[in-house]
Amino acid sequence: MPHPILGLHHVTATVDEAQADLDFSERLLGLRLVKRTVNFDNHSVYHFYYGTAAGVPGTIWTTFPYRGWDVPPGRHGAGQVVATGLSVPAGALDVWRARFGAAGVCARDDAPRFGERSLTVRDPSGLVLELVEDPRDRRTPWTGGGVGTEAAIRGLHSVTLLLRTRAPTVELLTGLLGFEVVQETGARTRLAAGGDAPGHLVDLVEAPDAPAARNGLGTVHHVAFAIAGADEQLRLRTELLRLGRDVTEVRDRTYFQSIYFREPGGVLFEVATTAPGFTVDEPPDGLGQALRLPPWEEPHRAKIEATLPPIRRP
Repeated sequence: MPHPILGLHHVTATVDEAQADLDFSERLLGLRLVKRTVNFDNHSVYHFYYGTAAGVPGTIWTTFPYRGWDVPPGRHGAGQVVATGLSVPAGALDVWRARFGAAGVCARDDAPRFGERSLTVRDPSGLVLELVEDPRDRRTPWTGGGVGTEAAIRGLHSVTLLLRTRAPTVELLTGLLGFEVVQETGARTRLAAGGDAPGHLVDLVEAPDAPAARNGLGTVHHVAFAIAGADEQLRLRTELLRLGRDVTEVRDRTYFQSIYFREPGGVLFEVATTAPGFTVDEPPDGLGQALRLPPWEEPHRAKIEATLPPIRRP
């Protein structure tokens, strides 16, 4: 029985330097920092969550800045999310092309894909981001970052997985997770969960001779999908175990609960609940302003803060 995935929840990447990441995501992309916390597996590393006003599932781009921890640059390749799409309104690419040019950031116009125009840039760590024009997107953007409503990012559009063979991944997505194939051309298959719309899309690109991916700086660590609640998540976990897949226990991420497993091509998937959300420990107008720690780490706040690199906010 399929377990209905609602759409994308977030995408998490490993980046280099914290300040450069903040400057790019907040100042240039105009995203809102909706949560400043720490990597729950390494409390000396920030975990930044960027999004729109409230950081609802489907709008969230998150990063681990790992400079100083001897993490080498990664390699983009098979078994990895190789591009993250961000949704912008129709006609917005001219604004973004000029904005990137003024900042000295190289932007490349892509050939139209499934009728969509897009612009590709790399962040300071080498991550590939695609700004995709999609007139179907009616989500309210965040405009506090200095980008007007006519061009501001609406949230995630899609993720692109590079795979040596796509058939087993298509089977998992359509069979167990409730996706549907909505478009296909050549080596690229597009699937959607919860509707064919921005924030719900996964592209699979088949490249039999692609080199194996290597995690590190400048690579996506995982893609997370949204599921309605904890009960549905537990049912999915039980089914994954029955199918022989290696899946983690449920992990408390404060703002959602998560399970993790790898799809057949090697990409790390997370399935995250939609609740309680980012306002569980901050008011909506104060999101991202202070360092938030999980409750069990509050007694160690002074020690944790002393190990984190200093940052400047806009």
